[in-house]
Amino acid sequence: MSKPKIGVIVGSTRATRFADKPAEWIASIAKARGDFDVEIVDLRDYPMPFFDEVASSLWAPSKNEVALRWQKKVAELDGFVVIAAEYNRGPTAVLKNALDYAYTEWNRKPVTFVGYGGVGGARAVEQLRLHAVELQMAPVRNAVHIGGADFMGVWQQGKKLEDLEHLHQAATVALDDLAWWAKALLKARAEDLVAKQAAE
Repeated sequence: MSKPKIGVIVGSTRATRFADKPAEWIASIAKARGDFDVEIVDLRDYPMPFFDEVASSLWAPSKNEVALRWQKKVAELDGFVVIAAEYNRGPTAVLKNALDYAYTEWNRKPVTFVGYGGVGGARAVEQLRLHAVELQMAPVRNAVHIGGADFMGVWQQGKKLEDLEHLHQAATVALDDLAWWAKALLKARAEDLVAKQAAE
């Protein structure tokens, strides 16, 4: 069985976003493990309008060409690390919109989070876990939370995420969880496909 392909989704599109730093950092750690194929997926490359379809793609095919391209990308991936900024105690609108523009492509795939902002993005991540469950994903227990002091240290004081050992430890645990679930669910989805083909 091939290695799971993991997408690191950059969940902010602001010109002055912080998200690039944790995205590159967690992708580097994930690549170094050797048990994932890793791709950074930037929502800037998928400029979808705010949801404007007749229904969820679960019920009706999307019309928007960028949304279709986004769904294809999500379908290619076996698991996700979502970089989650916290805005006003919740996730960014652009990230929620991206979640809503796909459905079956998310199903039965694991997800973990790297949160930053107020209390390490914990409130945004908590909401995202609920969204993930509704999309039939498997949100893993562990995540990375870049708290205020670390956030400001990296953003304005010249510190590097690579030098913060407690965050590296959190990333290792979260990726261990993601790896287990990604392998298990990749195998299960493959078995489901074989059974479906045999029944046709």
